[in-house]
Amino acid sequence: MIVKDELLSKLRRYFDLNLYEVKLWAALLSRGVSTAGELSDIADVPRSRSYDVLESLEKKGFVVMKLGKPIKYIAIPPSEVVDRVRKNMHLTAQEKVKRLESVKGSPLMSELETLHTQGISLVDPTDMSGCLRGRHNLYNHLDLLIKDAKSSVNIMTTEKGFLRKMEGLKATLEKVQKRGVKVRIAAPLGKEGKELVNSLKGVAEVKHNDKVKSRFVTVDSKDTVFMMLDDKDVHPSYDLGVWVKTPYFTSAMDSMFNHVWGGLK
Repeated sequence: MIVKDELLSKLRRYFDLNLYEVKLWAALLSRGVSTAGELSDIADVPRSRSYDVLESLEKKGFVVMKLGKPIKYIAIPPSEVVDRVRKNMHLTAQEKVKRLESVKGSPLMSELETLHTQGISLVDPTDMSGCLRGRHNLYNHLDLLIKDAKSSVNIMTTEKGFLRKMEGLKATLEKVQKRGVKVRIAAPLGKEGKELVNSLKGVAEVKHNDKVKSRFVTVDSKDTVFMMLDDKDVHPSYDLGVWVKTPYFTSAMDSMFNHVWGGLK
């Protein structure tokens, strides 16, 4: 049996399996019923590992062990497997979320906060910088910085970036605005963007910017996150940003923002 590497890769990603598991599962699907030895030969998996791997697949609901000797395995219909995996993933996710929620307010959280506070106090301010790989990580860090904002948040972004930020950061912006933080956003406003501006009244001041093409965020004239790539040319997974905590550089970025802002409508 020849299974393309692309298919095996998709099975690993979607069903959260390791390489041996997807190889043996694909082999069993092609046979319907088979022994561990036969599947080992077909899938090119060491026989010494095949029984353990098949046992793992059985526990996860992918296969059923047939009674009798020699021991054989029966493939579960893929549609049923999808339902089982989805249910198991949902239950696992709920358990993990519940476990994390229990950490809040616990002695463990106090210990972690103490460790972090002591560690940060030893860090040279010039070392407070980092590379943010992937749009998901970028937005998580932006959310973290904005949550702690005391006076100002300035955002210069693209047309699509404006829509993304309002989807991912609007709730946080609403919270900091209620604390008196001034939020300003400069972005090219297309049809969707203009419609969205009305919903931001009282949350942020938004101006149409088609003069300067740039992507950056400054917070309290101390922190800057600037994106290195054009979001039109890069996949979200490969988007790249740099975070620096330096009032000197951030003040310069704010000056540039203010200069552009003054000429916008």
